[in-house]
Amino acid sequence: MSDKRIVICDLDHADVETERTIFDKAGYDFDWLHCVTQDDVINSCQNAEVLLNLYIRMDRKIFKALPKLRCIVRYGVGVDNVNLPDADEFGVQICNVPDYGTREVADHALSLTMCLARKIAFSNSLIRNGVWDYTREIPIHRMSESTVGLFGIGRIGREYAARVHAMGCRVIACDPYVKGNAAGIPDYVEMVSWEELLAQADILSVHCPRTPDTYHIFSRPEFEKMKKSAYIINVSRGGIIDEDALFWALSSGEIAGGALDVVENEPLRPDDPLLSCQNFIATPHTAWYSEESAQELNRKVAEEAVRFMKGEPVRYPVNHPKKK
Repeated sequence: MSDKRIVICDLDHADVETERTIFDKAGYDFDWLHCVTQDDVINSCQNAEVLLNLYIRMDRKIFKALPKLRCIVRYGVGVDNVNLPDADEFGVQICNVPDYGTREVADHALSLTMCLARKIAFSNSLIRNGVWDYTREIPIHRMSESTVGLFGIGRIGREYAARVHAMGCRVIACDPYVKGNAAGIPDYVEMVSWEELLAQADILSVHCPRTPDTYHIFSRPEFEKMKKSAYIINVSRGGIIDEDALFWALSSGEIAGGALDVVENEPLRPDDPLLSCQNFIATPHTAWYSEESAQELNRKVAEEAVRFMKGEPVRYPVNHPKKK
């Protein structure tokens, strides 16, 4: 069992040298464990005050079993593996890193946009099977005359909006947490209703967190309201798009194509029906990644843990727990 106050409990990265440098400089020792289950965490981290967490669900079971635990810092933006009400009840501060890899995710969304709209993956597949015939890709529409819709207009959404706007696209967005053209939203982004987003977007890119309100928010009724020529892209969180409904929409021609960097249950199974659709593209939850963003994430996670241990205000609080 670890006797350290800081424990990296379930990280699958190649090394933790960035974290080690920051903790050594601050005078803190730590352990890097490879827990797989909640019971592994409970059995191995009894002395931990701060957990650095990636995959394992953090909820009442862990909070109750680890009375010394005071903070969890997540490797990433999303905190859908953390039960925030439970954390509040047990006085556990939850932090994330919302501002790393922003450009990478926006770049990836743009790459998937172009791959779908220009039918690059489809044409590459044809060529590899001996078919050199651009007419098999018809129709392809001019990007600069397209309406690109965003569901969510936070950091990444705004970066993606800047990229498609630079290509001459009309940019619309719907965000239930934004009223009107709030501060920080570029003036070239037109805020629209949910119904207008579905009806008008030629390309619809998802940039929202997964919450009870957004889970399966894109399902059959939503696809039926979209243009038959529309494409949908998700680089946010799996489960926002109902994948059974997406398969129906793609295989029936209800929409023109889809691209997912995230799926509800990762990894995507080799026999998943979506992979039988020629108008579907998948990447393995890689939108966040570049060498630079990976180092930035590791650095910011460790720095946040140090701030908490020193009693300084944390930079990325997700909740406001009661005092222990």
